[in-house]
Amino acid sequence: MSNVDLLSKAPARRATGSSRTVGGRLLASYLVVLAAFAVTVGWSFSALREAARDATLVRDAYLPLRSSIGKALAGQNVMSVQLNHITAAKNPADVRQWIETARRLRPLSLGKIRQDADKGLRKASTLRSHIINEVDAIERALAGHEKRFTRLFHAIAIDDSATAERTRDELVAREADAAKRLRALRQRVDETMAALTEAAQHRQRRSILALIGLSLITLVVGLLTSIYARRVLAPLSLVTERARAVAAGDLAARDLVTTDDEIGELAETFEDMVAAIRKARAELVHAERLATIGKMAAHITHEVRNPLSSIGLNLELLEEELSELEPQRESGQLLAAIKSEVDRLSQIAEKYLAAAREPRLQLVRENVEHIVRECHDFVLPELERAGLSSNLVVDEALPAIDVDEAQLRQALLNLLRNAREALPDGGEIVVTVCQQDTSVVIHVDDTGPGIPEEVQASIFDPFYTTKQRGTGLGLALTRAIVEAHGGQIRCAARTTGGTRFSLQLPLPDEADTTESS
Repeated sequence: MSNVDLLSKAPARRATGSSRTVGGRLLASYLVVLAAFAVTVGWSFSALREAARDATLVRDAYLPLRSSIGKALAGQNVMSVQLNHITAAKNPADVRQWIETARRLRPLSLGKIRQDADKGLRKASTLRSHIINEVDAIERALAGHEKRFTRLFHAIAIDDSATAERTRDELVAREADAAKRLRALRQRVDETMAALTEAAQHRQRRSILALIGLSLITLVVGLLTSIYARRVLAPLSLVTERARAVAAGDLAARDLVTTDDEIGELAETFEDMVAAIRKARAELVHAERLATIGKMAAHITHEVRNPLSSIGLNLELLEEELSELEPQRESGQLLAAIKSEVDRLSQIAEKYLAAAREPRLQLVRENVEHIVRECHDFVLPELERAGLSSNLVVDEALPAIDVDEAQLRQALLNLLRNAREALPDGGEIVVTVCQQDTSVVIHVDDTGPGIPEEVQASIFDPFYTTKQRGTGLGLALTRAIVEAHGGQIRCAARTTGGTRFSLQLPLPDEADTTESS
């Protein structure tokens, strides 16, 4: 039995208008703590987000841009060195080939600067425009040196040293100017990165101071709230002590906290739960006692059935021997009486064994109408001999369901024979089979004196009977069979007098029906 079931059986709680007393005060106190904590966290988050944004900008924009400028500047410096030594080189052809290669690759390095600036500095539009314009200017200036390089290489080829040196100096000066402009771009980027770093350090110092101050405020507010909450929740310790006592087995009723707030309501609810547990434990003890009795009955029945079989066999042998002698009327009657009692004991033993075992079903898709008709036809002569009338009403087009025919037949026979025994002075039995929603329902009605309401709750319990020679197992076994089919059995008084037993058996799932068809 779950806690929800226990509480559902507990008495109704008192309606209190003090739902804001403890909960409201504690909520207000912790909202103050939460507000202080939220301010602290919000400030810290904002500072961290700004720092992360600056770090991401430096990493994704400025560092790649600076690297691109540095590579282009390194190429310019090497170009200047190669031009300075071209006139004195032992193999000018190799130097010329290197210079030509460097000149073809230089637009790529300048384009990389332009690409990094356009991609990474979209938010810094001024710096982005300056770098792109400066790179364009450098590229245009370097593109106008084609004739000078041609004149330089021609002068070196014809060994015109004066023209070669003069042209070389012009080219070196222009290449140095391009390097100077690249160096200025790199310095501009370095200054911007330094400014970002300095601003981040300033924000960090300011955030640390603010975080310390807000943390101290939060700590003080939390401490005051904890003291206040401890005072408000002090009565809860009494409930805790009561819970420990219950855990140790003390289920006796007690008076506890009487405060007019949630803690008092909790104490009352807890006591109601203890009462429900006390009741459930008593019911469990009763159920275990019945289970133990059932096991003992099964064991005793098993031990008794073998001697009964032996006695029955010996009675048959004795009956055969006596029949060969002169007819002895008195001895024959005694044998018949003994045999009748042995058969009755065997039937009782079988009932006890059937009640001790859980029904094991072999489900087959069957038409319930046929099973009910066969059972009714089987007991009809017995009903007529008892002076009873019987009527069978079956709806048309009943769906087939999954049943164990033998088990269902046993349940129906039990109900029909109970109805017969309830009508010692005659009467009528009506069996109705119909479909209700997702179930097939079998009603067995009789016109007997009925079953008192205080008895209806116990008639399905094992060993409970109102008959002088009953075992109290018929209806218990019937309920076990119906519940094993996933159904329900109910007993109710009829408005016109008598009793109605209803067997409700579920229809198969649609998926199962499709597969069967």
